[in-house]
Amino acid sequence: MFNISHHRLVTPPEYRAQPKLEFIPQRVNPLILRLAVLVLPILLRFRLRPWLPAGIAEVKVTNGETLAKFYQQFQAGKNRLLLAFRHVEVDDPLSLMYLFTRTLPRTARKLDISLQYPFYSHFMYDRGMTMWAGKWLGWVFSGLGGISVYRSKRLDREVIRTLRDLLVNGKMPMLIAPEGATNGHSEVVSPLEPGTAQLGIWCAEDLQKANRDKEVFIVPISIKYYYVTSIWLNLDRLLSKLEADCGLPVQRIGKSADEIHEDIFYQRLLDLSNYVITQMEGFYGHFYNCQFPDSHSGEIAEEALVIRLHRLLEQALQVCEQYFHIPSLGTIIDRCRRIEETGWNRIYRRDIADIQTLSAFERGLADWMAHESTIRMRHMRLVESFVAVTKNYVLEKPSPERFAETTLIIFDAIARIKGIKVPRRPRLGWRKSQLTIGTPISVTEYWLNCQRDSPKEHRQAMKQAVTDLTAELQIALEGMIYS
Repeated sequence: MFNISHHRLVTPPEYRAQPKLEFIPQRVNPLILRLAVLVLPILLRFRLRPWLPAGIAEVKVTNGETLAKFYQQFQAGKNRLLLAFRHVEVDDPLSLMYLFTRTLPRTARKLDISLQYPFYSHFMYDRGMTMWAGKWLGWVFSGLGGISVYRSKRLDREVIRTLRDLLVNGKMPMLIAPEGATNGHSEVVSPLEPGTAQLGIWCAEDLQKANRDKEVFIVPISIKYYYVTSIWLNLDRLLSKLEADCGLPVQRIGKSADEIHEDIFYQRLLDLSNYVITQMEGFYGHFYNCQFPDSHSGEIAEEALVIRLHRLLEQALQVCEQYFHIPSLGTIIDRCRRIEETGWNRIYRRDIADIQTLSAFERGLADWMAHESTIRMRHMRLVESFVAVTKNYVLEKPSPERFAETTLIIFDAIARIKGIKVPRRPRLGWRKSQLTIGTPISVTEYWLNCQRDSPKEHRQAMKQAVTDLTAELQIALEGMIYS
């Protein structure tokens, strides 16, 4: 008789193959919206989930009158609105909810403008958020009017159909992050993806086909965060923890941190960054045969580090791309999206009708592939952490905010390398959220200017209109950083 062992090797749940990510339709639920508005002050101030830093003591809005007027025109059926916001942190949705549910009605009353409830907007969110934050989040977002989006280079026809219908017929405007993801920098705008402009052009096109004379606008919204109290002592503690994690000498300053000049913190940040980059260069060089130059150019230390960082990110992306057999084409964001889509297709299996019907052997192979893909995608997540880092960001303006943003990005990277899937970011102090409403951009004007008799010329003009509109939105958002 065979002596069969009853011991089982069970793949951890986070590494197992999963059914495909289903589209979550939006179903606005007034009860969920009212409940969210009721608990908003708590959500802003206290960390209720590990991945939500919160700690926002105040939300200020500049030029809220523009939003109130255009929102009134939207509700009166005179225009259609896309609201394009800077996506700095995961806290941004809370700041925006405050804008719509508190500031907007308050401003409307001051202007003697009558608005109809609900004061909110539809929004797009990454379908994968429900995987790491919990499936309950999809239910909440659906009730708030959110549309789940599967991030990929291919068009998701169900999502596009839903978005186009809501843009033309929805009772609330559409809120979009044209950067596509957070970048952790209040004062750097990442290159915009063309999706926002494309949706605006489609909306103008669909309105024209329906013989509805309504102008389409994109309203830029800038978001910045400021610390309302001194954070140097907490920043000193965080740097000390990171130094200890890296095996570096801990240069703890202690209670005198508030009196220490910024150059000491700057040098510690440089030393920490240099150590992390040097270790990662060695890691990729030894285990993945990546090549790095022995000498590094740059006028100052930070410039040299950023040059090395970008070379490191390029090698990390290539490690992913070579494993998944995909080309190194497009921007860093394009490449990250392509890697993510390929990895997800091997984890969330669209090609398997019912994953529960697999034999134990087949399930083992599926889990094996999911496990490998998850590990490989960690290289891409490392790149995402640093994608917005630019030279001289701290040196040109050594503000507490820039020190904090850069240190927290390093914290995220170290945490992910340590194997923490969703890092619990430390709170360095209470913050103020500053929202600025920009000048609305007419999408309809772009649409009218690209009309051509020839279908081929019309398509080319439409493509150019998307490019030009994206560029104007980029300039608008960058111009609002210091306004």
